[in-house]
Amino acid sequence: MITDPSGSPPMNMLITGGRAPVALELSRLLRAAGHRVYAAESAEYHLCRVSSAVERSFRTPPPRHNPEAYIDLLAKLVEELHIDVLIPLCEEIFYISAGLDRIRGCRVLSAERETLARLHHKGEFIVWARELGFPVPRSRLLSSPEEWRIQTDEAAHKGEAWVYKPVYSRFASKVILPRTITGGQEGLTGSRSLAAPRGISSAAPWVAQEYIRGEAVCTYSVVHQGEVIAHAAYGSRYRTGRAGASVYFEHLEHPAALDWVQRFSRAAGFSGQIGFDFIQVQEGTLYPIECNPRATSGIHLFAAEDGLVQALLNPEQRVLAGTVSTPRSGRKSMLALPMLACALRPGPAGLGEWGRALRQAEDVIFRRNDPRPFREQLRIVYHACRLARRNKISVTEALTEDIEWNGE
Repeated sequence: MITDPSGSPPMNMLITGGRAPVALELSRLLRAAGHRVYAAESAEYHLCRVSSAVERSFRTPPPRHNPEAYIDLLAKLVEELHIDVLIPLCEEIFYISAGLDRIRGCRVLSAERETLARLHHKGEFIVWARELGFPVPRSRLLSSPEEWRIQTDEAAHKGEAWVYKPVYSRFASKVILPRTITGGQEGLTGSRSLAAPRGISSAAPWVAQEYIRGEAVCTYSVVHQGEVIAHAAYGSRYRTGRAGASVYFEHLEHPAALDWVQRFSRAAGFSGQIGFDFIQVQEGTLYPIECNPRATSGIHLFAAEDGLVQALLNPEQRVLAGTVSTPRSGRKSMLALPMLACALRPGPAGLGEWGRALRQAEDVIFRRNDPRPFREQLRIVYHACRLARRNKISVTEALTEDIEWNGE
């Protein structure tokens, strides 16, 4: 066990979102720093349930379907376990932020609900970034089949490529990208044959966003009162599908991304964990695509000695010191099972480069001293498949169905 270099005594930590690999990663980092970690999770099976880094796991009501009971149980756990810090890691943060006044006696790593909601909304976030003076892609909110038809007809007529996505979605599960035509050039998404998605309305709008060709850059940051105190940037070399979530994490030295996040965070007065997705064009301009106001996969780049735990638990100290914790260990991480699937579509670099990347990275799930989460992920996928079949939804949707927040 590594003693917390900040000198702070062991704390009692309660994390939520224990199904997520980032929750497992953070639990291990907190445990290595000498803290006691408890998990509260609505899924019957989840990674933190069986991890040796977690003292005990508690089953909660599903926050999306029973938010009152969910907050009641969290408040009870905070009191009974003498929790010092509560760290939400997935979209349950929206339900926790709505019940902050009922969770007393501990620090909660969450911004206000209104701030989270504006950042989470894929249209509102772009509007906010534009208001703050950042260059952004052209974006339009589509709230009816008629607005969809007008947008796609206009895009087809002008020969423009656009991306379409629900304002509330995750893992790029419903993103419609431009079609690829002969020669590998991006063709038109906006054609008259592109039917409006089922259910599009003012209550469930979509965003049309100008397609920008460039390199994908993702970030993860810890921010305290507008000051970035931990930060990582990474690319999207390998992902689940053409537009899916990244499954391979390698730190990028990217001062421009850090500067962007710092300027936005100061202007917004944000506190908490936050991630951004950018496209960087050839001349260097960063265009924000969307924001995740919660933990993201950049956590996987931090080793125990990189200072992420200290940034989360002692933010005032980091602000006063003026230091930003970054991944200095050179660690490369991956989600091994989906990374193996990437061999079927290894991308322009080919199978040889995929193989080298695979050999250089460490699986974020498996540890020799904590092997049970690796087996647990198979059980998680099996039960997600059953839920997806029963409810006629995708497996990806089944993995988050009970915690996601769609503007309710």
